[in-house]
Amino acid sequence: MNLVVHTDEFAYLSLETLENFIYDVMVGVGVPKNDSKIVADVLIASDKRGIDSHGIARLKMYYDRIKKGQQLPTTKLTIERETPGVAVINANNGIGHVAAKRAMELAIKKAKNVGISMVAVGHSNHFGIAGYYALMAVEEGMIGICGTNARPAIAPTWGTEPMLGTNPFTIAVPTDWKFPWCADQATSTIQRGKIETYARLNKKLIPGWVIDINGEPEIDPKKTLSGLAEDAAALTPLGGVGEDLAGYKGYNYATFVEIMSSVLQRSSFLKACRGVRNGKDVPFDIGHFFIVVNIEAFVDPDTFKKSVGNLLRELANSKKMPEARHIYIAGEKEYAAFKQRSKEGVPISRETQKEMLVMQSELELTKYKFDFHV
Repeated sequence: MNLVVHTDEFAYLSLETLENFIYDVMVGVGVPKNDSKIVADVLIASDKRGIDSHGIARLKMYYDRIKKGQQLPTTKLTIERETPGVAVINANNGIGHVAAKRAMELAIKKAKNVGISMVAVGHSNHFGIAGYYALMAVEEGMIGICGTNARPAIAPTWGTEPMLGTNPFTIAVPTDWKFPWCADQATSTIQRGKIETYARLNKKLIPGWVIDINGEPEIDPKKTLSGLAEDAAALTPLGGVGEDLAGYKGYNYATFVEIMSSVLQRSSFLKACRGVRNGKDVPFDIGHFFIVVNIEAFVDPDTFKKSVGNLLRELANSKKMPEARHIYIAGEKEYAAFKQRSKEGVPISRETQKEMLVMQSELELTKYKFDFHV
């Protein structure tokens, strides 16, 4: 029984069904089994946490890129530089999720020995939600920090041309709450994946998220997606247009992530990460970085978690606006989404349903009986 329930807009599938389907698709397109498990684990983690832009909705993108030869199905990692606390890894145009997980594992291992570590990855591909890797450090009782550059999307402050990627700068910290504190967010006002989600649902964008070539608000998600590829639209940096709402802060943070994800690794940056050159598909050649802080090197881990927990409780219990019912802590909404989706399944949009049926048919995955109404 693959299908859970239908609504007018969505079909709901269980987490187990989705994870198995992602795995089978990746294996079917030539990704080794162990690596396919990693991809499935990263994507289902996104759907578990309610981040619909980076879960099953992203699968067709990876599938197409591998089929076109734009990225390789196999991932051969090469360590190019290494010290006790640092490493630089070449992903050789392999699977971004695999390269990122292996890099964070290495960073964790190094931090256990030296206190703080950093691993930089170059010549890689999209790796899913950044929070997955930061949370790997939390599982080991440490602080995880990571970032990645991406296809150009953000205009610099006072600019209208997409130059920087959405460039998430992500941090996860262990606490004594039921969930870690995890800030997994882009350095743009909205990230590209959410625009793709709005396009699937035919929803208008909120004015201020995107500007056109003249700096005017753009609210059509499909026009935005085509405009990003043609330099006719751009995402605003975190903070928004201009300087009055401090959009320069998002611009500067996005630039920092771009530097940390490219120059250290000798990977591409800005428009060289577009994935197209002279009208032909080419590797995206993006990079990532992973930093791990071993709490034990500074303070007793249990004392740290309790103190962080107290800090968060003070924030959550502070005075609220009259219309507000709750002050959220980073990671709280994702924890609630996981509890809900574990029972109810994951909502699959009609557009994603169509993509799943295409992959199922092309790979002859006959064991799945999707009763999609598309």
